[in-house]
Amino acid sequence: MRHLRRVMLGMLGLSLLSACGSAANPTTPSSPVVAATATTAATATASVADSGNANQASTIIPATPNAPEPTVVPTVANLAVWQTLPLINARTGESFTLADFHGKTIYVEPMATWCSNCRKQLTIVAETQAQLNNPDVVFIGLSVETDLAASDLAAYADAAGFDWLFAVSTPEMLRELTAVFGRTITNPPATPHFIIRPDGTTTELSTGIDPSDGLIRALQAAGATAP
Repeated sequence: MRHLRRVMLGMLGLSLLSACGSAANPTTPSSPVVAATATTAATATASVADSGNANQASTIIPATPNAPEPTVVPTVANLAVWQTLPLINARTGESFTLADFHGKTIYVEPMATWCSNCRKQLTIVAETQAQLNNPDVVFIGLSVETDLAASDLAAYADAAGFDWLFAVSTPEMLRELTAVFGRTITNPPATPHFIIRPDGTTTELSTGIDPSDGLIRALQAAGATAP
């Protein structure tokens, strides 16, 4: 009997020890709901961290503004070929090109010594030159008589009192001008004339007798300063 009691008490002690061990060191796995909740929370935390890093990066590195377009400054190298062809000053015999006057406003009057309309228009040009009195405006009488002697053109200009620059067009120059402005430029009685702007571009070819105030307006529109 005593032996049976000791056995029962021993078994009770073992049961109590097992229960205490289970409480101290649980081995029961967490429920699926709890595990899923923990995983979701961890994922959300990581997403917030990544989002914060992305926002920080966009704040620190601003968008690069578009670079401005480069400004192209007209130079002698950009001029049309005919502006670089050599001409001869009828009075001095010196060589020059229209490109030599780059940056100025240039009035060009194709003409002929035998043309009465040309003389009328050139007389108006003389009035215009006197009114403007502007060193940045250049006047050029360009004879389309390619076989005319320079001395004869100089004598014509001197006799008429036309004291600006005169030159005889070369055949090459005349071909280039015809390609740009058309064949009217070779017809002196039509009094063709045009203006080269300070940047080297040109106006359209004008014809007919222009009064002095009309020429002044055209020159000012092309870049000449007011008188």
